[in-house]
Amino acid sequence: MADPSSFASPDHFITRHLNLHLSLDFCSRVIRASTSLTVRSLQDSLSQLVFDTKDLTIKKVAVQGQDAKFKLGASHSFKGTPLEITLPFPLTRGQEIIVEISSETSPKSSALQWLKPEQTAGKVHPYLFSQCQATHCRTIIPCQDTPSVKFTYYSKVSVPKELVALMSALRDGELPDPDDCNRKIFCFKQNVPIPSYLVALVVGALEGRKIGPRTTVWTEKELLEASVYEFAETEKMLKYAEGLAGPYVWEQYDLLVLPPSFPYGGMENPCLTFVTPTVLAGDRSLASVIAHEISHSWTGNLVTNRTWEHFWLNEGHTVYLERRIDGLLYGENFRQFRGLGGWKELQNSVNTFGASNVLTNLVPNLHEVDVDEAFSSVPYEKGFALLFYLEQLLGGPDVFLGFLKSYLQVFAYKSVTTDEWKKYLYSYFKDKVEILDKVNWTGWMHTPGMPPVQPQYDMTLANACIALGNKWVEAKESDLSSFSIEDLKDLSAFQKIELLTLLLLKEPLPVAHVKRMQEVYNFNDVKNSEIRFRWLRLCIRAKWEEAIPLALKMATDQGRMKFTRPLYRDLYNFDKSRDLAVSTFKKNRSSMHPVTEMLVAKDLHVDS
Repeated sequence: MADPSSFASPDHFITRHLNLHLSLDFCSRVIRASTSLTVRSLQDSLSQLVFDTKDLTIKKVAVQGQDAKFKLGASHSFKGTPLEITLPFPLTRGQEIIVEISSETSPKSSALQWLKPEQTAGKVHPYLFSQCQATHCRTIIPCQDTPSVKFTYYSKVSVPKELVALMSALRDGELPDPDDCNRKIFCFKQNVPIPSYLVALVVGALEGRKIGPRTTVWTEKELLEASVYEFAETEKMLKYAEGLAGPYVWEQYDLLVLPPSFPYGGMENPCLTFVTPTVLAGDRSLASVIAHEISHSWTGNLVTNRTWEHFWLNEGHTVYLERRIDGLLYGENFRQFRGLGGWKELQNSVNTFGASNVLTNLVPNLHEVDVDEAFSSVPYEKGFALLFYLEQLLGGPDVFLGFLKSYLQVFAYKSVTTDEWKKYLYSYFKDKVEILDKVNWTGWMHTPGMPPVQPQYDMTLANACIALGNKWVEAKESDLSSFSIEDLKDLSAFQKIELLTLLLLKEPLPVAHVKRMQEVYNFNDVKNSEIRFRWLRLCIRAKWEEAIPLALKMATDQGRMKFTRPLYRDLYNFDKSRDLAVSTFKKNRSSMHPVTEMLVAKDLHVDS
């Protein structure tokens, strides 16, 4: 099956290994790359290779040391430009050759964000980070930019000598750059085959501190103490994950805390998880992002979706494992509570996209769809809901974990489709086929909107949130004096998040209600980003003008799309803040991550 998001043809040939030489130029904001790709032909008389590129300048191509003819094909709005290489001699099936490509990135490469010193915590040195998922590796190097192809890699990266480079690989030493005494070369090796979207690079004034036998936390020194504290339970989570999913094959599990413009909560780059600083709550309450990224070491990184249409295989299973870890850390009630919270997030996503939007299908058709625009919590939460529903149907957590472990063993180091997953589910549970046949597979997988069935959730931790939420919804103005700080006394951070999530699914509250909520609960002073984000949305939807500057500040102080996009959308939908939202975005767009900027511009109907 072809990958609709790539030009590369993995049925003709596959990339087995990359040898990278990268040189960073912070002044002109480009990376000069020499990429040697070991490719294997899958057919006889193969005469041409096609790689994905986007916004790259190709300088030279050689095959087995001989210069080769190449041309760039027709450009596509978001897929980029195919690089077509004519081979100097035809290949036979199974033959391997080395293709060397010299190239240079564009300053507008969508995988890269170049930060000026003032955009960093230290304010002295520049900083660069990459984010290749889903289809942006092609803006750094020519590659088969599809998750259906996996390769090992070795890399040498030349950077100014006062900076540190890290990649999604094991560190393999550093040396002075023989060509420039002001530069240094860092070496990396990734011996486990990975898809292109897991190639990752960061360069900055980074410091590391060991927090466990296989974990170093890396960040600018200003955030180091806070990060070391926040992620102290990492090794415990890793051990729980191994108990659930099998041995950890990547050796090292390091964490990198990025500057605030990083667009995601976390990114599961192998050997080096990237994390947003918005999880530094000071009380470890948001560290479950780490449980999620750890789980990806199996679901996603070891067993990978073959195309982005099957993204739920990565994310649904990862959320399932993350919540199993939550259950081991904080009890089964908590796992169930998180599952119920996820169902509410799914309702929010379906409301945003619209219940008939095909992008809310578990398995969407991405032909001529930009994967970044399709991104939402649907593959995560609809995927989890299906797995949780199947767990209940097939005999409970232990029985279902047996399937998951077996699935991971069978498909390790491979890329899979939903059909292969389903076929394996049926063969594993061959004594329960009549139960599986009763599942409405079309309703779950190929139908927009909410799933056909809601799983059962333990309500112990949710009931307090529901009761307090309903009390606010039903309160008349004369009842507002009955609320007090005591209401929150026994609620955990997660229950406060759930309370606000429930209120966001209701009609907007009257402005008197949110003013009273601020008086008694003082949510404006809360540091926890997940609580703060939902609270500010609630205020803007209630049309409370005093919250406008706070919401704008949160939308611009950090760039995690989960927070920035809905805040900007709500500000745009409130007539009193629309113009200010647009002008604030225009003022800040040059310092935003390129993908975040593109998507917020669409949300605000501003020309990109």
